[in-house]
Amino acid sequence: MPNTPENSHAGERWILLRDIAVMQGKLIVDGLRDLLLVPASLIAGLVSLITSHNGRPGPQFYHLLQFGKQTERWINLFGAVKNAPDDVVEQSPFGDRDIDDLVHRVESFVVDEYKRGGVTAQAKKRLDEFLDAMQRKKSDN
Repeated sequence: MPNTPENSHAGERWILLRDIAVMQGKLIVDGLRDLLLVPASLIAGLVSLITSHNGRPGPQFYHLLQFGKQTERWINLFGAVKNAPDDVVEQSPFGDRDIDDLVHRVESFVVDEYKRGGVTAQAKKRLDEFLDAMQRKKSDN
């Protein structure tokens, strides 16, 4: 069959259909991973806090983060963008910012509030006392 524009467009349609199907599968895998990471990250975070030595938290939470980052790369959710037509321009409504930038801004606000001796200073003190008590309890066992 000669390579006519109609045949070329048919091939592009099949690539698009494949990319749609693959993305649906990837979304399911990604969602299941996220569903498992919610409780796993909470548990790993608590274990990291409880298993601290000399006041230094254990590495369990960060090991889980590293695993999550590897699975994100493996899933490659948006990998099909390589098949996009040339006239599809990569646009970023967020610029170079990401959610970590937002977290940093909120954290800066909380730290400033803490330095002024506001409510966050009292909350931090109580949380530190609670964590210290958990560590003492662990050491007594």
